[in-house]
Amino acid sequence: MSVFSRVLRSGEGRKVKALEALVPDINALSDATSALSDDALRARTSEFRQRYDNGESLDDLLVEAFAVVREASWRVIGQRHYDVQMMGGMALHLGWVAEMRTGEGKTLVSTLPAYLNGISGRGVHLCTVNDYLASRDAEWMGRIHRWLGLSVGLVVPDVRDRAEKRAAYAADITYGTNNELGFDYLRDNMAMAGAEKAQRGHAFCIVDEVDSILIDEARTPLIISGRLAEAAALYQRFAAVVQGLNAESHYEVDEEKGIIAPTEAGVHAVEAALGVDNLYDQVSSNLVHQFHSALKAKELYKRDKDYIVVDGEVRIVDEFTGRVLEGRRWSDGIHQAVEAKEGVSIKEENQTLATITLQNYFRLYDKLAGMTGTAETEAAELAGIYGLQVVPIPTNRPLARLDQSDLIFKSEAGKFSAVVDDIVERRDGGQPVLVGTVSVENSERLSRELEKRGVDHEVLNAKQHFREADVVAQAGRPGAVTVATNMAGRGVDIVLGGNPENLAEREMKAAGLEPTSRKGQKKYAELLAHHEPECKALGEQVRSNGGLYVLGTERHESRRIDNQLRGRSGRQGDPGESRFYLSLEDDLMRLFASDTMRGVMDRALPEDEAIESKMVTKAIERAQTTVEQKNAEVRKNVLKYDEVMNEQRNVIYRRRDQLLVSRPTNDSALEDSALE
Repeated sequence: MSVFSRVLRSGEGRKVKALEALVPDINALSDATSALSDDALRARTSEFRQRYDNGESLDDLLVEAFAVVREASWRVIGQRHYDVQMMGGMALHLGWVAEMRTGEGKTLVSTLPAYLNGISGRGVHLCTVNDYLASRDAEWMGRIHRWLGLSVGLVVPDVRDRAEKRAAYAADITYGTNNELGFDYLRDNMAMAGAEKAQRGHAFCIVDEVDSILIDEARTPLIISGRLAEAAALYQRFAAVVQGLNAESHYEVDEEKGIIAPTEAGVHAVEAALGVDNLYDQVSSNLVHQFHSALKAKELYKRDKDYIVVDGEVRIVDEFTGRVLEGRRWSDGIHQAVEAKEGVSIKEENQTLATITLQNYFRLYDKLAGMTGTAETEAAELAGIYGLQVVPIPTNRPLARLDQSDLIFKSEAGKFSAVVDDIVERRDGGQPVLVGTVSVENSERLSRELEKRGVDHEVLNAKQHFREADVVAQAGRPGAVTVATNMAGRGVDIVLGGNPENLAEREMKAAGLEPTSRKGQKKYAELLAHHEPECKALGEQVRSNGGLYVLGTERHESRRIDNQLRGRSGRQGDPGESRFYLSLEDDLMRLFASDTMRGVMDRALPEDEAIESKMVTKAIERAQTTVEQKNAEVRKNVLKYDEVMNEQRNVIYRRRDQLLVSRPTNDSALEDSALE
């Protein structure tokens, strides 16, 4: 009988205790495993594979395999899994969501089920929220797997060669992002020969930051597009026309719902500008579409918030991660309308060639699991759509972070002035400060204010993403000030005192030395030996000064993203503190704050003074709940519409696969089938 039979039979409240009861079995193997030589430890992988081929299940191998991974991790990267991380690894192997507090080492947890399931040879996909984390984990955690004899692949947008993609998916363990995994699935089902396909099936996927990928990003389906006829001149013309219109008389804007409705006066103004009699007749029907796109581009799509302009291109910024979505374009003419508004080159409009929702993509996997620090609020949706159970994993050490009450200001100017004052005070006290902003625009605004006060700081946003590793590595040094968008909210580990490995790597790079050469290895070891005691001493200094101070300049529409920002501080029992500064001019407050609350704020304080009010805090929480419910409804509708075509898509894709297998080099077979 499987060691997990009693776990699976456990009730909801007893699952954690059942997992905990299995940890001593793994710990009992520690001495024997640590006594093995490197070669003997690596040889266990071949032994496990042989036993699996002979009929033992992965459940049967789990205790021994986890003990091997823990010892290999200690030898290769100097990190040893805690007991609670073992529990998290078991939960993932069972196909559950392991809810672990930020800072509890979720990345290391994933090595346990990835190795165990990699033994089967069917392939394990490790999905994370961005290319930076996928590349980092494939290198960092991949060292453990490669040392143990498993192959590791990486799929990111930079990997375009199909042979390289196939090799990455053929590996025992493949790291990638949700977008790249989904797009590769769609590309495979547009392939004209079997040899062009990259993926080899969907056996097991571990989703890091599962709430971000399966909940937040599930509002937007994945779409592969082809080009339509050129219409740049019309987009440019409409961009000029709508600049002469105003929201008071020509159209009405509902920001909360993202709707713009032209008034009769607005329609007449456009007809006059274009010289047409009736904008809504059949001949002019395409003009209506372009008119609405131009209005949305003007009013709803904001530069340095929803997108940035770099090298003459409009690039979308992900509202949840703060990162540029490379290669992604808005559909329905929106991207062209924004390009026209910004006066950059307008690329051809697209038509949809293939599409799938993230919900239906991830439901392709035989086994799906996930990790996050904040899944509790979305447990029902994870269970209803994906069949995933959320299991809370205890922390290794008690949380020591102090979460202060929100400070609310009447105006944005008053808020930012107080933010700068707080940053200066904390910096002077030797605390590192991480400042979270909701947009590129606000991060740059705060940066200018800090420059006026002579405060040295780093800025991390979609425009400076290439500096991310260096900025994050030293954000925990005494008095360091880092201003960041949501990029710093997930998967970022700020080491108090600074990261000695990063300092050594910087000096190696400056000296033009390769760490893989014999001379480079010796120099790197010397530099690391120099910086480690320095960073350790600085870390103790930061702890005595109160730890990392996280300052949020605005509430996000999702409570989970606010909690992710807070979670950068107080990791693994370190001291820390967090606080949010808000104003009535913030987007969330402006759209959802009640008239009663505004009245209280107007009477209660001048521009540069704040209040701490339970009423206001509750109003903010209600606003966030309202937005979350709206977004949940959007996700529900996206899935509902995709369900209609999902069965058809599955039938067509199965038929294509049969044709590709039977005639892998004969394109006409596909063409003949399409005509049937």
